[in-house]
Amino acid sequence: MSAIIGCSPVGEEKKFVVGFSQCTEGDAWRKAMHEEMEREASFYPELRLQIKDAKNSSTAQVGHIREFMEQEVDLLIVSPNEAEPITPVVEEAFSKGIPVIVVDRKTSSSMYTAYVGANNYQIGKLAGEYVAKLLNGKGRIIEVWGLRGSSPAIERHNSFVDAIAAFPDIEIVAEVSGDWEKEVAKARFPAVYNQHADVDLIYAHNDVMALGAFESLPDKQAQQQLKFIGFDGLGGPNGGLQLVQDGILEATFLYPTGGEEIIQLAHDILHNRPFRKDNILNTTVIDERNVHIMKQQSDKILAQEKNIERQQQRLYEQIQLFNNQRTFSYILLASLVVSIVMGALALLSLRAKQEANKELLAKNNEVMQQRNEVARMARKADKATEAKLKFFTNVSHEFRTPLTLILGPVEDALQSPISADLKRDLQLVKKNAIRLLRLVNQLMDFSKVDSKKMKLQAAEGDLIAFVKDITASFERLALKRNITFKVKTPLKELAVYFDADKLDKILFNLLSNAFKFTSDGGCISVSLQISEDYENVSIAVEDNGKGMSPLHAAHAFDRFHTGEGSSNLGTGLGLALSKEFVKLHHGDISVVSEEWKGARFMVRLPLGRAHLTEDELLTDAGKNAIKLIPGVMDADQQLGNSDTAPAGEEAKLQEYTVLLIEDNKELREFLRIRLAKDFNVVEAANGTTGLQQAFEKVPDLVICDVMLPKQNGLEITSALKNDLRTSHIPVVLLTAKDTIAYKMEGIQSGADLYVTKPFSYIYLLERVKGLLKNRALLKEHYSSEISVETKTASPPKQLDKKFMNEVMVVVEKNLSNPDLNASSIAASLGMSKVQVYRKMKALLGYSLNDYVNKMRLKRARHLLLHSDRNISEIAYEVGFSSPAYFSTAFKNHFDMSPSDFKAARSTGEGTNISL
Repeated sequence: MSAIIGCSPVGEEKKFVVGFSQCTEGDAWRKAMHEEMEREASFYPELRLQIKDAKNSSTAQVGHIREFMEQEVDLLIVSPNEAEPITPVVEEAFSKGIPVIVVDRKTSSSMYTAYVGANNYQIGKLAGEYVAKLLNGKGRIIEVWGLRGSSPAIERHNSFVDAIAAFPDIEIVAEVSGDWEKEVAKARFPAVYNQHADVDLIYAHNDVMALGAFESLPDKQAQQQLKFIGFDGLGGPNGGLQLVQDGILEATFLYPTGGEEIIQLAHDILHNRPFRKDNILNTTVIDERNVHIMKQQSDKILAQEKNIERQQQRLYEQIQLFNNQRTFSYILLASLVVSIVMGALALLSLRAKQEANKELLAKNNEVMQQRNEVARMARKADKATEAKLKFFTNVSHEFRTPLTLILGPVEDALQSPISADLKRDLQLVKKNAIRLLRLVNQLMDFSKVDSKKMKLQAAEGDLIAFVKDITASFERLALKRNITFKVKTPLKELAVYFDADKLDKILFNLLSNAFKFTSDGGCISVSLQISEDYENVSIAVEDNGKGMSPLHAAHAFDRFHTGEGSSNLGTGLGLALSKEFVKLHHGDISVVSEEWKGARFMVRLPLGRAHLTEDELLTDAGKNAIKLIPGVMDADQQLGNSDTAPAGEEAKLQEYTVLLIEDNKELREFLRIRLAKDFNVVEAANGTTGLQQAFEKVPDLVICDVMLPKQNGLEITSALKNDLRTSHIPVVLLTAKDTIAYKMEGIQSGADLYVTKPFSYIYLLERVKGLLKNRALLKEHYSSEISVETKTASPPKQLDKKFMNEVMVVVEKNLSNPDLNASSIAASLGMSKVQVYRKMKALLGYSLNDYVNKMRLKRARHLLLHSDRNISEIAYEVGFSSPAYFSTAFKNHFDMSPSDFKAARSTGEGTNISL
C-alpha cells in the first residue's frame, strides 16, 4: 500500500520525497500513527510522503527499503518488523547518505540518524511495579507476547521480569505468542489458559491482544476473575482508554504513536536544522483513577483533529478554486493579447485581401465560365456514354436468343450421324457461337460494372482446389499443342474468401491469353504463394510466349486497348474486365513482360474477411445458387450425354402435357417441335394467355420465359404457385439474365428450375424428364399414405396439402350420400370438374370418383371390424345405393365378400386385408 500526501507547489521551494517502511498497518495503533503523520505532513507542502506496508513480513520490508534506496528518496523512515533482519539494510541506507529515522522499534545497531518512540524498558518496568502492587506481591501470570523478534516485545518482557524479580511469590507461569494481533492472541490463548486456569493476571504487550485474550474466555465468570493489563492507551471506541473505562482492562500504559514528532523531526533534518538523535516519548499508567480525565482529553483531541481535517479539506478546495481562477485569468489575459495582435494583423491583411479579391473575382468569373462549360460537356458525355452502355446491354440481351437458336440445332445435328466434313464445320459454328457468347457476356459485365450493379458475392473456399479445377480444363489443349503446363504451389489447401464466378473469369481470361500467345512446344505455369506477412495470396500466370512491349504492358488493362500494330490481339475487353473483378475483391493485378520473352500476370488477393462488408459476403441462400463453370456458360448449360430413356418411359412421357409460354416465335417453334416428340405441347405467346391456358388445361409442367409481354414469367410463376388449382405444377423459367440476383429472384417466386440462355436442349429435356419423374414418385408416395381414419398425408407443397384436406373434409362429411360424385365435390371446392380431376390425377394418379370409392370401402372395412351392424346398414352408411352393389364392389376390391370378411373377423384374418 502506498499513500501520497502533499499540496500544490508554492514558489520555487525544493521538494522532498520521504519514504516510510511500515512493518504493518493491521492494528489501530499503527493507523493512528499514520493519521497523525499525514495530518502533520499537510502543514509542510514541500514534503511528499510515500508509505509501504510490509504486512508483518521482514522479507517484504527489506524489499521495500531497497526500493526506496533505488528511488533515491531524500529521507527514510523505518518501523522495523524485527530487529536482526532489518538492521543490515538500514545500515546500508545510512551508509549511502540517506537520513534514517527509526520509529517505535529499534534495530540492532546505532547506525541511524534519529529514533522516535517511548522507552519500552521503562514502560515495561512501570508495568511490573504496578502489577506487583496490584497483586499484593503474590500471583500467577500469563504473558501475551508481541512479535518475539521485535525490540518492544523483548524490552517489555525483560523490564517486566526485572520489576517483579523482587517479589518471589509472583511468577510468569506461561507465555502466548500474540504477534501484536488481536485475532492471533484470541486463537492461541485458550489452549494455554486451559492448562493454567488458576492464574490471576494476563500481562499483554498491547491492548488489542489483551482484548483478544479476554474475548476468548469461555464465560463471564472467568472474565471477572482475571485481571488484564495492556499497553498503548489509545483513544476512540476500541482503544485502551475505553477498555479501562468498561472494566475489561485493569490498566493500560500510555505508549504515544509519535506521528507528529516523526514528521517534525524529518522536516528539521531535511532543512538542516538542529535535532536530537534519541527522541523519547513520555508515558504513564492509566487505570480507574485517571481514565475518565484521560478519556475526556483524548476525545477532545480526536474531535479537534477531525475539525482540523475538515478545515484542511476546505482550505485545499479553496486553493484549488484559486488556482483554477488564476489559470482562467491567465488564459483570458493571453486570449486578450492574442486577440489584439490578431486584430491588428487582420486589419493589415484586410487591405491586402481587398485588393487581392478584386483580382481573384475576375479570375473566378473566368474559371466559373470554364467550369460550367466543362460540366455541360461532361453531362453530355455521360448521357452519350449511358446511351452507349444501354445500347450495348440491349444488343447483348438480344444476342442470347439467336445464339440459343444457333446452338440448339447445331447440338442436335452433332448428335446425329453426319459426315466428318459436316461435323467439322458444325463444330466450327459451335466454337464461334460460344466465342460470341463470351464477348456478349463481357459486354454485359462491363455494363454492370459501370452502372455499379456488379456486386462481390464472396464465400470462403479452398483456393488451391479451385485453381486446379480451372487449370484442368486446359490440360487437354496443352497436351494437344505439346505445351508444358504446370501448377506450382507448396500449399495443399488454402481457405480464401472469393467470388467463384468472377475469379473463374479472371483466371480463364489469363490462361486463354497465355495459350493464345504461346507457341506450340512452349511453357505455361500457374503458381500460388502466400506473402511473408500472411496477409495476401498471389496467383501468377506466366508464359514464354511473344510477350509485350513496355508501352503495351503499361496499357494492358485499359479498356478496348488492343496493342500496337497487331490485328489479332482481340477486343481488349478481357484484361480490363479482369482488373475490375480483382478490384471488387479489394486486390490488385499487374503484369511484367518483355517483348518475345513472355509475360507474367500477378493477381493479389487479401486473406481473411476483415476487408469485406456484409453486402459483399455470400448469404446462405446464395451458396445454394447455381454457379458458373469456367469460361462461358452456366452449369445448367453444359451439354449432357445422358442415356436414352427406356422405351417404356418414352411411352409414359406422351401422357404428360407441357405448357410452353414464349414470346419469341422462332424459339417457341424450336422448342415446340422438339418437345412434341415426347410430350403433348400447349403454347402461348404472352403471359396473360399462358396463365389462362394453365388454369384451363392444368398441364403437367410449364416452361416459361421471364421477359414476356403483359405478364412476366416471375408473375406467372407466383400466380401458379399460389393458386390451389395449379400449385402442384412444376415451372421451368428461361431467361437471358444470368446473375445470381436474378436466379435468386426466380427461385423465390417458386420456380422449380432456372435455365439461362443460350441453353442445351438436351440438358433442358433431361431436367424436364427429371421433374416429371420426381412428381410421379411424390404422387405414388402421397397416394399410398391416404387414410380414411387419419389426415396424415404429406403433399409436396402446402397448397396441395390444403387442397387434399378440403377434399377429405367434403368426402367424409358426405360419405353416406349415394349421390356424392366429382361434380358435387368440385362445386363444394369452388373449382371446375376438369380442374379437380387433373389435380387429383396429378397428386394421386387416379380420379376423384376412384378416391371416393376407396374411402367408402375403407370405412366399410373399419365398420365391419369394429361394429355389430349388419351388412345392409353398413352399405347405406358408407353411401352405396344398395347392399348388392356394395357386396360386389367390396369383393372386387378385397377378393372377399363382406359376409365372409365379417365371419373371418373372429379369427383375426380380416385385419390383414389392406386397402
